[in-house]
Amino acid sequence: MIARQSWHSEIRRVAVILLVALLLGWLVGSLAAVFAVTVTVILAVWIWQLWRIQQWLHDAEAEPPESFGIWGYIFDRIYQIQSRHRDDQLRLQSALDYMQDSMASIDDGVATLDTRGRIEWCNEAAKGLLGLRYPEDRGQHILNLVRLPEFHDYFSTGEYSEPLELEIVGDEELTLQFEITRFGEGNRMVFVRDVTERVQLEKMRRDFVGNVSHEMRTPLTVIKGYLETLLSDSEIDARYLKPLQQMDQQAARMENLLKDLLWLSRIESLSGTEKGELVDVPALLEELREEWEYNYPERTIEIITETSDSIPGDYRELHSAVANLVMNAVKYSPDDSVVQVRWRREGDEYLLSVKDRGIGIDAIHLPRLTERFYRVDESRNSQTGGTGLGLAIVKHVVMGHKGELRIDSRPGKGSRFTIAIPA
Repeated sequence: MIARQSWHSEIRRVAVILLVALLLGWLVGSLAAVFAVTVTVILAVWIWQLWRIQQWLHDAEAEPPESFGIWGYIFDRIYQIQSRHRDDQLRLQSALDYMQDSMASIDDGVATLDTRGRIEWCNEAAKGLLGLRYPEDRGQHILNLVRLPEFHDYFSTGEYSEPLELEIVGDEELTLQFEITRFGEGNRMVFVRDVTERVQLEKMRRDFVGNVSHEMRTPLTVIKGYLETLLSDSEIDARYLKPLQQMDQQAARMENLLKDLLWLSRIESLSGTEKGELVDVPALLEELREEWEYNYPERTIEIITETSDSIPGDYRELHSAVANLVMNAVKYSPDDSVVQVRWRREGDEYLLSVKDRGIGIDAIHLPRLTERFYRVDESRNSQTGGTGLGLAIVKHVVMGHKGELRIDSRPGKGSRFTIAIPA
């Protein structure tokens, strides 16, 4: 409203000046000359005001020049915009300083990059982990300074949904985890974390489990052999028959547990390796059908194959994953119900699902269902005879194939476990 009034006033002022000039020119008998001089003066005044604006804008700290009419309004508006801009800059700088101060104190390395991938800032941890120098490296492209081929590929793809973990071989073994997030209009923030200790502890845990499991097989085989010998004796005292049978059952459970632990340890040790073998999934399911018909002759297991595609993977791992899912479905569903195994492709995914009409699982248990030895109901342990490692094996097989395990279950309605693998 004020701007409109100022423009109206300026137009009226110019109109009045021109009318006076026309009247004066008519009185002196030189209408065109007086009118031309008047227009020239008006243009000169406007050019002078524009020059004053230019001179003023060169000095950001100067007060706006005094003026009148529309020019006074323009000077005031520019000054107000400048003031707001300075206030916004101060707030943004304060927020940036706070963020940088916060990130400077953390152990993880942080580097902010512009839209072209050039370094704008990094903290002390990033200097130590990546060998950066700040502020000397400011404006340098991150890929010119972090010369790791895997990081180069990860950075260039623009797909940052999963972190990148790299093992750096040098004077000492170092494992770094990279995460990249976008912010602003194409800017990126690189987080780097030293996960060497975690990786080493995980490796020690896997080695310990694998070694202990392997070492226990020999004494367990001896114990089981003696138990079988004793139980085969027809003249065994009846008082010892039941205890020996229970010992034999528990020895069998222990043997299965050791097998699963060793298999899980193998899968974990191969995690992250490329799966170069082409697995014919329909043929795998047909092979499993024969095993299921032998192991569960009284159960109906329906196989639905909607695609004949093969996928890159590990045959033994996929075999064990599907076998574990079907075994669970058989255990926790009625004897007269059908267990359905379905292989199909939907969009960019291959889906292998195992569906039962069993007791189902409450939603509160789903997040922990694939943990080692986790059981929904401990009382089922003796009833099912499982090791508690089946779903943990499935999870690690799926992760090794860069896939996802999806679980859909409702108490009393049954469950569907789906292995989703990118096409």
